[in-house]
Amino acid sequence: MNGEGDPLTMWLYLAALVGLYYLLRWYRERQVVSDLRDKYVFITGCDSGFGNLLARQLDLRGLRVLAACLTEKGAEQLRDQTSDRLETVILDVTKTESISAATEWVKERVGDRGLWGLVNNAGIFHPLCCTEWLKIETYVDVLKVNLIGLMEVTLSMLPLVRKAQGRIVNVSSILGRVAFFGGVYCSSKYGVEAFSDILRRELQHFRVKISIVEPGYFRTGMTDLLWSLGRIKQAWEEVPSHIKEAYGQKFFDAYHNGVKQGLLRCSTNLNLVTDCMEHALISVHPRTRYSAGWDSQFFFIPLSYLPTSLADYILTRSWPKPAQAV
Repeated sequence: MNGEGDPLTMWLYLAALVGLYYLLRWYRERQVVSDLRDKYVFITGCDSGFGNLLARQLDLRGLRVLAACLTEKGAEQLRDQTSDRLETVILDVTKTESISAATEWVKERVGDRGLWGLVNNAGIFHPLCCTEWLKIETYVDVLKVNLIGLMEVTLSMLPLVRKAQGRIVNVSSILGRVAFFGGVYCSSKYGVEAFSDILRRELQHFRVKISIVEPGYFRTGMTDLLWSLGRIKQAWEEVPSHIKEAYGQKFFDAYHNGVKQGLLRCSTNLNLVTDCMEHALISVHPRTRYSAGWDSQFFFIPLSYLPTSLADYILTRSWPKPAQAV
């Protein structure tokens, strides 16, 4: 009897320990920093999507939001939807002079308090097509916005964040954990992950906390169905003839349809992402990484721990074969 009961007791202890761990984590993560209404948060990429929603969300929460938009139209629309506390600035993260001007603008507003939160959200996506269908100019454009721009904004704003002993929230992607299409986009997000990890370790003694948000598939301007499919067709039409021959029209048609089906499954609940961003900014104990979305949490994250050969099989088993496949 004792021999049969021991394994059951062990499992009960294990279940109790796991339950206690999650209870303690839940309690710690519910603690909110004080004086939120006095804290400034600077967000890039607020014209639409996650950045726009987060700006409105934090404004409702009472924080002092400094929203960076690429266009005056986007800035005006955001101001129309928010309180007088929220202020906007035009920012192009690919231009050093624009970043410097935005930093001075922020410095004038935060004063000696410093900048509590920096959210690097601005990003672009290239056509959802095979790696060798893209021009090198596309690679450069994506890296300049998604990685180099993020780095330059961070380095420019860092003294202000350090003064406030604040937070930096970098928006990566689940494709920064598992790369299986969108070659340069994945590359840029892997870079964001590495930069954030290094920054977190270097800044720990300044009490600056770094969080990475890794969204799964969500319906934003970057994943708009008609826009995305139109860009795939355009990329295919511009591909050199020898590459078209290697893949074949049947491959393109099947690939195009696969992307279409994937885009149709994108989640429309952007709050799953912005709630993670908000928590990283206002929680006393923010997480290092936030996986936003069911696909991110229950498919891609477990997949990332599998042996590479098994992950490759799962990800590519339904892909069409190119015309000149061997």
